[in-house]
Amino acid sequence: MEHLGFEIKDRIATITLNRPERKNALSVPMLDAWVEALKECHESDAVNVIVLTGTGDAFCAGGDVGRMNNSAENKTETPLDQKNFIWKGINRVPLMLQQIDKPYLVAVNGTAAAAGMDMALLGDMIFAAESARFGETYIRMGVVPGDGGGWLLPRLVGTQRALEMLWLGDFIDAREAERIGLVNKVVPDDQLMSYTYSVADRLARGPSVAIQFTKRIVYQARTMDFSAHLDQVTSHMGSLKSTEDHKEAVKAFMEKRKPVFKGR
Repeated sequence: MEHLGFEIKDRIATITLNRPERKNALSVPMLDAWVEALKECHESDAVNVIVLTGTGDAFCAGGDVGRMNNSAENKTETPLDQKNFIWKGINRVPLMLQQIDKPYLVAVNGTAAAAGMDMALLGDMIFAAESARFGETYIRMGVVPGDGGGWLLPRLVGTQRALEMLWLGDFIDAREAERIGLVNKVVPDDQLMSYTYSVADRLARGPSVAIQFTKRIVYQARTMDFSAHLDQVTSHMGSLKSTEDHKEAVKAFMEKRKPVFKGR
C-alpha cells in the first residue's frame, strides 16, 4: 500500500502511516487502506493486538492543508459537502475503532498535530519517543477538533488542561505529555518500537478473551452507572470462567508454571 503499511506477525498487526515526504499527513488512499486494515484486524483470529506508528521523523501532521485551501476557495462546496468529507473520510477510523475490542497500541515516533494528535489519542495505550511533540493545532486554522480530540483529550488530561491545549494550539513535548497523563511512557527514539512490541507481545500471548472483555467494560463504563457496571462484569465473569484459558491459568498456578493461553 502506497500511503500505508500493514503486516501481521506473531498475532500482532502493525499499521504504519507511510507518507514521510508529507509528514504522514492524512490522504484519502491512506484512510481507505487504514479502514480496510482495521476491518481485517477486527475479523481475523490471527490478530490479538494492533500497533500503529508512523514512518520517518513525524507521526502524523494531520489533514492536508492544501485541500483546506482548495476547500476555502471552492465557492460550490457546501457546508454539508465539508461535513461529509470528514464524516465519510477521516471519521471512519475512530468509528471503526469503536467496534474493535482488541488492544490498540500507538507508538508516536515524532510530531502529532491536529488530526494526527487525535489519531494518537485513539490508542488504548500511547507510547512516545523522546522527540515526539503533541499539538491540538486546529485553532490555528480557525476550526474545531475534527477527529475526536474534543471528546478524548479532556478524558485523559482533564477539562482545564484540555482547553488550554485546544484554545492555544501550542505544542508540548513528550515529557510534558507523560507528566499530564497524555501518554503512558516516553522512551528513547531508538527504543520506541522495541518497547511497544514488548508490550504488544505480552498482550498477544495473554488470555485474549479476558483482555477483550476488559477493554469492553472499561469503555462501556463511560456511559454506564456503577450498579449497571457491576451487573455487567458479573455476567462476563461467568462466561470467562468457562473458557479454556481460565482453566489453564488455574492449572498453571497450581503447578507453579507459566500458563499457555489459546484464546478460547
